[in-house]
Amino acid sequence: MPAAPPPSADPLVALADRCVQCGLCLPACPTYGLDRLEAESPRGRIALARAWALDTVEVTEAGETHLDQCLGCRSCEAVCPAGVQYGQLLVAARERQQGRRTDSWRARAIRHLVTRTRLLSFGLALYRQWYDWLPPGWRPLPRPADRRFPAPATQSGKRTQVSVFVGCVAEAYETGLRAALARLCDAIGFQVIETPGQSCCGSLHAHAGDVARAQQLASRNRAAFAGARTVLTLASGCHESVAQALDTRTVDAIAFLAQHAASLPLRRCDERIALHLPCTQRNVVRSVPALRQLLAQVPGLSVIELDAGYGCCGAAGVQMLEDPARAARFREPLLQQLIQSKATRLLSANIGCRLHLAQGTSVPVQHPLEFLAGLLEPSPANRDPNI
Repeated sequence: MPAAPPPSADPLVALADRCVQCGLCLPACPTYGLDRLEAESPRGRIALARAWALDTVEVTEAGETHLDQCLGCRSCEAVCPAGVQYGQLLVAARERQQGRRTDSWRARAIRHLVTRTRLLSFGLALYRQWYDWLPPGWRPLPRPADRRFPAPATQSGKRTQVSVFVGCVAEAYETGLRAALARLCDAIGFQVIETPGQSCCGSLHAHAGDVARAQQLASRNRAAFAGARTVLTLASGCHESVAQALDTRTVDAIAFLAQHAASLPLRRCDERIALHLPCTQRNVVRSVPALRQLLAQVPGLSVIELDAGYGCCGAAGVQMLEDPARAARFREPLLQQLIQSKATRLLSANIGCRLHLAQGTSVPVQHPLEFLAGLLEPSPANRDPNI
């Protein structure tokens, strides 16, 4: 029997060589499900990236488009019997793509803006103010909430502190969610603090192949959280980048609260809700069991998990802004299932997914923790006058 060839010195080729071309990833891939093209499958993209790295085929605009349209959901990675690290391979392939061409002005502008917190906050404040006067085509995101939430009063006694990662666009869109996290944590004996000096997690940059900038942002966040003991993340799409950047314990806030689920004083709620499970939550963070555990603590609650369509809502970082028509095709089956479910609200643990889903429905869209915080039994310590 011939010996296996030695691993390639090219790290991208070495990653690609782990693929045995079995095709088990195809049914899990949203883009293959939508287009039914081999080049829109993980197997096809791996073969293409490998061939480009070895200079055995010419780089074409069509091939670049197939690489662009990968959603980075990593559902293929979750089912791969050979253990292909597709997420790592995709970043490497797109990093080389950065050296071959210039991204669109929109993609470059977005990556530039999310690293400048003050400028982004100012821009979103103007967007909120002018929202009603903007034409529909100029409203790619829901209107940010015009609300400010005071820090909740804490119960008496010493509180163990936990830090929260805020992120970029979440500064404007998740003010209420961070207040909700503070109330939930206070109910189980923890105090949430917002650490100054933090920045964007860098996942948008890494997934676009701008690895150098992603590393710079990781260094900034590592310095900001140097003294933290525990850092909680609220967006499943940010979690991996934050966890890899920090030298401290990093925990999905859902998983953290699930460890104390039995201590949360949640009142009965006879409501039918829809639950969207983001790709990053299922395939990367893997906090779906923790979320189900938390929701099971609510008496009377009826939960419908949305699973129609292709396995991804189509948000995929900036893809919902770069190609909204294609992103909407991934979203549509979920919205139809939402209508049929007759749910009164939709929950999703990733901010990009929530923004994308909210653009297509009038049903209120929330983070699960914001919903749960609204069910806390009233007490002087956790009562929120805004609810």
